Amino acid sequence: MQKIDSYDFKGKRAIIRVDFNVPLDENGQVTDDTRIRAAIPTIRKVLDGGGSVILMSHLGRPKKNNDMKYSLGQIVPTVEKLLGRPVIFVGDCMGEKAADEAAQLRPGEVMLLENLRFYAEEEGKPRGLADDASDEEKAAAKKAVKESQKKFVERLASYADCYINDAFGTAHRAHASTALIADRFPNDKMFGYIMENELKAVDRIIENPQRPFVAIIGGSKVSTKISILENLMNKVDSIIIGGGMTYTFSAAQGGKIGDSICEPDMFPTALEILKKAQERGVKLIFSPDALIADKFAEDADTRECPANEIPDGWMGLDIAEEGKKSFREHILGCKTILWNGPVGVFEMDKFATGSKVVAQAIADATANGAFSLVGGGDSVACVNKFGLADRISYVSTGGGALLEYIEGKELPGVAAIRK
Repeated sequence: MQKIDSYDFKGKRAIIRVDFNVPLDENGQVTDDTRIRAAIPTIRKVLDGGGSVILMSHLGRPKKNNDMKYSLGQIVPTVEKLLGRPVIFVGDCMGEKAADEAAQLRPGEVMLLENLRFYAEEEGKPRGLADDASDEEKAAAKKAVKESQKKFVERLASYADCYINDAFGTAHRAHASTALIADRFPNDKMFGYIMENELKAVDRIIENPQRPFVAIIGGSKVSTKISILENLMNKVDSIIIGGGMTYTFSAAQGGKIGDSICEPDMFPTALEILKKAQERGVKLIFSPDALIADKFAEDADTRECPANEIPDGWMGLDIAEEGKKSFREHILGCKTILWNGPVGVFEMDKFATGSKVVAQAIADATANGAFSLVGGGDSVACVNKFGLADRISYVSTGGGALLEYIEGKELPGVAAIRK
C-alpha cells in the first residue's frame, strides 16, 4: 500500500473518491461545506506534487438518472472557492467528454465528474424494476448490472494513473468507486488524509485508549444501536445512554414513559444489554430526569419530571437539570471520550440544551487532556451548531462507517486499499 506523503504525483492523474455529499438549499447553494473543506489538503497534495486531479463523489440518493436536483455541478463554485482554482465539470462519468477531458488534463488542473449515483453501476443495484417483478426478472436485472459494473469501473480507472480513497463516510459500502476500482491500481492506490486521520483516530480509541473511557451513545432507537452498544461493552468503562432510546430502556424496566418514543419489541434486548453491562463491570448511565413536552414542537408546553414517571400525553424530548449535571461530571472525569448521537431533539432549540451541555463537557475535558472523538451526522451537527468543533480532538466525517469500524467490521473501502 502506498502512502500519500511519499508518493510521486509528478505528471500523474489521480482519481480521488471524495465525499462531497453536502447539504444544499432550495437554490442549490451549499449550506455546510465541512466535507469539501476536509478534502482540500488531499487535493492540494496531488496538485503541489505536480499532478492533476479527477474528483468523483455521490450526492444524495437520486431515484433516477440525471435528476439535476442531485447534480454535483451545483457545488462547483464552492469547490473552486475553497481550492482557489478553476474546476472543470464534465457532467457525466462514462461519456466521451469525461474521457477526453481526463486525457487532456495538465498538471495543476482539477476536474469533477457527475454524481456517481446517477449510474446504477455505482451501487450495483438494478433500477426501474416493476414492483411485481418475478424472481427470475430480478436475478437477470442484478446480473446485468453486475456485468455493466465491470465496464463502469474500467472506464473510471482508465482516466487516471493512481487512485486515492478519501471518503471515509462511504468506506463501509462495497461500491464501484470505493472498493472495486482500487483493484485496478494494485501498486498505485492509497488513502487520502481524511481516511488516514479517521483510521488513526478510531484505532487510537479502540486499541490503546487512556482510561477511564466513556462512550456517549444517543439516538432515537435501540434497534439501530444494538451492535455498537454490545461491542463497546468490551472496550469502555462506562456508557452514557441518551436520546429517545432511553425510554425503551425505562419502559422495559417498568417505568412510565407517557407518549415518548419507544420500541416494545426491543424490551428483551434492552434488558439483556443491562445484564451484560453488569456482568462486565461497565457502568451504564441514564439521566434521572427528563424535559417533557405535550407535543413534538418548538412551541410545546414543557416541564421536568423523573425519566421513569412521565405522565400520559407527555413525551421526553431532552434530559433535564439532574441529567445535565450527572453527564457533565462523568464526562469531565474521563480520559477518552466517544460521542455518537445527541441526547435530545437538538434541532429544536428548546430541546437542545442537554446536547449542548454534553458537547461543552467534552470540549472542557479535551482541554484538560482527554482525547475526544465525535462522529455521526447529528453529533457533528451538534458540535458545529454550538461552535465547539475546534475544541474536540477529532470530528469524524463518518456515520455508519465509523460505527461499523468501531464494531470491528471490515470496511470494504479500507480493505480494498490495504490488500
